[in-house]
Amino acid sequence: MAKKYVYFFGNKKADGKGDMKDLLGGKGVGLAEMTNLGIPVPPGFTITTEACDNGACP
Repeated sequence: MAKKYVYFFGNKKADGKGDMKDLLGGKGVGLAEMTNLGIPVPPGFTITTEACDNGACP
């Protein structure tokens, strides 16, 4: 199975969770947790820190 580098959030559900800070970074985890708690967050996505470490991020 391929590694997942993009985690989506919005519409009251998120791919990520609060214990994924090393993978999603602080903002990514915060957005995922707010979404999972039902706080209105505009839909979006987080690129993993692993993807950025591999040179995929500018």
